[in-house]
Amino acid sequence: MIKNPYLGKFIVFEGLDGSGQSTQAAKLVDFLNLPESKNKLGHAGAHLTKEPTSNLIGGLIRSQLSHDWKSSQECLQLLFSADRAHHLEKEIMPLLERGVTVSSDRYFFSTIAYGSLDIKDRDWLVGLNKNFLLPDITFFLRVSAKVCLERINRSRFEVSLFEREDFLTKVCDNFERLAKEFENIYVINGERPIDKIHQEIIEIVNNKLR
Repeated sequence: MIKNPYLGKFIVFEGLDGSGQSTQAAKLVDFLNLPESKNKLGHAGAHLTKEPTSNLIGGLIRSQLSHDWKSSQECLQLLFSADRAHHLEKEIMPLLERGVTVSSDRYFFSTIAYGSLDIKDRDWLVGLNKNFLLPDITFFLRVSAKVCLERINRSRFEVSLFEREDFLTKVCDNFERLAKEFENIYVINGERPIDKIHQEIIEIVNNKLR
């Protein structure tokens, strides 16, 4: 992967569905957009984004995850990568170029953690993403599959393609492996109160972005 050459910083949040990564990605943007944060860290504000995107390719992905249509796992992962390429070109990189910090709810690491369970050629999955940006910071919110499913069942009526406990336990193991293989990945205990997690993330970001 390619190191970020832009003025803005690229921060990614990963974890199982129900781990709280979406909440923490949004809370970080709110924090970074406070006037005192902008002055202290000397950046041009922050922007929240997510994958899959709301664009055309992202819509196809969401439809498959909710069982509206079916394709091979290889086709699904190619769609994820195509969505990511468009996301980087049209949204993320132009913002980074302007000095904006981008906080993304999911990125490349989800492709590997989820996709490699059904696709045995892990190198193929990694290769699809080799020319994409490497985040400056990645937070993996570690929450057990059981706790994630309990949270999901309290808030949703439908369970997506990936939300099965045995499957999610293996996905969590894959995230742990990725944390050892790539630089600047911080494993965060996501089973604590939201504000405590947020404070730990702020401390890491403050130290890294100064």
